[in-house]
Amino acid sequence: MSRHNATLAALAMALALPGCINMAPANVTPDLPVPAAYDDSYRPDGTVVATNLSYRDWFADPRLDALIAEALRNNRDLVVATARIEQARAQYRIQDSRRLPQVVASASATRSRQPLVGFGGQVGGGVSAVTFNNYQLGVGVSAFELDFWGRVRNLSDAARAQYLSSISAQRAFYLSLIADVATTYYELLETRDQIELAEATVSSRSDSLIIAKRRLDIGVTSALPMRQAETLLTSAQQQLASERLAEAQLRNQLMVLIGGRMPEVLPGGLPLDEQGNGMRLDPGLPSSLLLARPDIVAAEQDLRAARANIGAARAAFFPTISLTGSVGSTSQSLDGLFNGDGLSWNFGPSISLPIFDWGAREGDLDFARALEVEQVANYDRTVQTAFREVSDSLAGRRWLTEQVAVLERTVAAQEEIARISTLRYREGVTDYLEVLDAERNLFSAQQNLLTTRRALLQNGATLYVALGGGFEPDGGEIDGAAGTPVEP
Repeated sequence: MSRHNATLAALAMALALPGCINMAPANVTPDLPVPAAYDDSYRPDGTVVATNLSYRDWFADPRLDALIAEALRNNRDLVVATARIEQARAQYRIQDSRRLPQVVASASATRSRQPLVGFGGQVGGGVSAVTFNNYQLGVGVSAFELDFWGRVRNLSDAARAQYLSSISAQRAFYLSLIADVATTYYELLETRDQIELAEATVSSRSDSLIIAKRRLDIGVTSALPMRQAETLLTSAQQQLASERLAEAQLRNQLMVLIGGRMPEVLPGGLPLDEQGNGMRLDPGLPSSLLLARPDIVAAEQDLRAARANIGAARAAFFPTISLTGSVGSTSQSLDGLFNGDGLSWNFGPSISLPIFDWGAREGDLDFARALEVEQVANYDRTVQTAFREVSDSLAGRRWLTEQVAVLERTVAAQEEIARISTLRYREGVTDYLEVLDAERNLFSAQQNLLTTRRALLQNGATLYVALGGGFEPDGGEIDGAAGTPVEP
């Protein structure tokens, strides 16, 4: 084997050896820090899997679907989250490129003039000069690190994990934005119903005040019933003003979520008591959340990145071996560059052995280990939060449904009590205090019914998101759960 071929073989072997040793801790998922199953008393008999369900299928209100679509297009925080994906993708590509040698081509041409001076003085009685041409063409590798200890590979793995984490974080925000728009929309519907209720109550109590004044004028009653009726009216007026303020604030909040002004043309919406689609979601087992919830996937990738950084910090204690080499041609004429006579090459490894750095490497390793402990705790906390959100939503589905049914019966009963109390007062059987209590209790029961209906709808939105929801990028097909992104 010629010396040139031996050199190429040595270079090929050097490129094949790096990465044989990995000093990063094994990527073992921590034990599930929650019970193995949800409370059976709260589990619905549903078969629909949230990760396979678009928000358009889960929310039955066309107006809400349009507002969510608008938010997914324009929300500024979602734009920021998407930009962070591109940043992480670029950072990963930069770091991963360092696992391969950076090949650089170079070319140069110089022309120089040198005087010829004889040993005893000037040559030929005068100064003579020679003009030189020098042409060079070559390809080289400069300071390519041979990654025997896995330092460069672990840094690349850490950057990749951060990239995958940023994708999952963006998807988690995507679901969070859907929930925020839905809950705000439901609050807005409830507030408008509360306004209608307050307006009807103000109108009814205004009529009652007029009647009380007439009865006072003809001497049928004292001033007390009139003042009591006036108190009922002012209470309803105060509630009406409060609800109108809440409506304005919720509209402003909704505009921020959708990223701009409310669209001028929107589909027709459904009233509060006609919302919902009747579907029941299958929560599965808590272990299924590990793949369904993008925030859990993001926490797992952050843990992978922390462990890869430990491997890189450990590798820093070992020698760094770098390789520099080039091959090219040199000639005094341009034509001579392309014949074999001007072939030149050089090849040389270098080694850097850390001896004493005042504890810098130990500090880097301690920092990486502490970061791993933090990410393990963050992963456990994220899983526990996900379990609690699903459990709370399952419990809310059952008990809020029961509360709505009870409040509907309560409102019906209070309406009858108010009607009877009014008749008794007009017939002189009782005083106006009974009517006052009946009207107040009826108004409170009607308000509670509206609030509980809204809470039940919000609970459905929360459960959909807590179970991972359906990710539908750019209006395309649902790719389910957190998914596996395409490699950059």
